[in-house]
Amino acid sequence: MFATVGLRTVLRSSCCLLRESSAPCSAVSVKPLLTGPSVSRVAGSFTIPPPVRHYARVAKKKKTGPESQLSDLPPTLLKLDYAAVPLAQTTDDVVKRLLSLELASHTEKLQLKKEQLIAKVQRDESDRSSVEVQVAALTARIRNLQEHLQKHHKDKANKRRMLMAIDKRKKLLKNLRLVRFDAFEKVCEELGITYTFPPEYYRRATRRWLAKKEFCIKVFKAVQKQKAEQKLKMASTGTQVAKSRAAETP
Repeated sequence: MFATVGLRTVLRSSCCLLRESSAPCSAVSVKPLLTGPSVSRVAGSFTIPPPVRHYARVAKKKKTGPESQLSDLPPTLLKLDYAAVPLAQTTDDVVKRLLSLELASHTEKLQLKKEQLIAKVQRDESDRSSVEVQVAALTARIRNLQEHLQKHHKDKANKRRMLMAIDKRKKLLKNLRLVRFDAFEKVCEELGITYTFPPEYYRRATRRWLAKKEFCIKVFKAVQKQKAEQKLKMASTGTQVAKSRAAETP
């Protein structure tokens, strides 16, 4: 019993000493090791504020794609509907800016580019249905779809439209080349089209077709081998007959 009483008195005295020793420590101001936002500190606590992280980031390089076909159109050029109006040339600068390509939509710019390509290859001013005009209109559409698919490569519908337009232009150029070769060369030169000749033979390479082709090649080689052997036999028999005839003659 006396031992437990002594232990209690010793513990009480040690707790008093710890409280007295913690008082001067709380009065001392501790400076934060890392710079950062101010954090409320409680007496006797040594919490460190969170560090401020400013890592150097590498600047992202902008992807430079191919140049658009509409980049050569000056922004001060008037729209197609107002180009032939004489009053639009003498109006105020603000009104002229509203009527120019600077504030025009993509459809209006594409229509103006289509008319420029048609003007390069058309036969006369009233020509709107010849093969050359159709090729120019398809070329403007194909290039517009190509630029669109470079940004949105998963657009399957526009990809199908582009391939159909390319096939139609190929047919028109093929017929124009057979009928009027000089007009064909002029269209390709003015529009910057490279005409590639179609392959002479179209065939879808399936596994069955490849196996059949390999079997036919083996049969052809075997037949050629048999023909070569027959030619050798005929040549050998011919030489024997000639020798026998030469021996019979005195």
